[in-house]
Amino acid sequence: MTIKEKLKELRKKAEQCNKCALCKDRNKVVFGEGNSNLGIMFIGEAPGYWEDKKGVPFVGKAGKILDEILEKINLKREEIYITNILKCRPPNNRNPTNEEIKTCTPYLNKQIEIINPKIICCLGNFATQYILEKYNLSKEIKGTSKVHGKIFEVNNLFGKIKIMPLYHPAVATYNPNMKETLLKDFKLLKELINKEGEE
Repeated sequence: MTIKEKLKELRKKAEQCNKCALCKDRNKVVFGEGNSNLGIMFIGEAPGYWEDKKGVPFVGKAGKILDEILEKINLKREEIYITNILKCRPPNNRNPTNEEIKTCTPYLNKQIEIINPKIICCLGNFATQYILEKYNLSKEIKGTSKVHGKIFEVNNLFGKIKIMPLYHPAVATYNPNMKETLLKDFKLLKELINKEGEE
């Protein structure tokens, strides 16, 4: 089976999921989308209002900011694979609960296993905490403000993965000054991608 076929099969399972209460109010499961072959994976927190309506990650205000910043570093959305910790929207965009994270992350773990990314970008605290814990880097968890823009390298069965925590693009919707910080970190990401391409 190809990567695309495996993801399609997993998407079907996620779309039928009723393992937690979030399934009751969802319009659409927001599974993930993008290029699963280039090895760059972005992981956000959870779908918001527009994501739930369209079934696509990062299409609301935060998504517009993400697109804008990607454009500034000459990276197209089509070149990355983008998903979230949770596949269904929590009511009123509240934070995910520990129970919801525990219930939903087997889908994310399987996505990571199928895609086998070289670079994982964690957007915001929830993604950063989950991924750093998953790769036994919990001693590094100090909140995104302390680790954003840093690169952590881990080994898995298939090689090395670079993990880069970043602020969630939503921060710039509340504080426009954060756009500069985001852009600075994304420029570091672009350097990392270029370096990976040379290896």
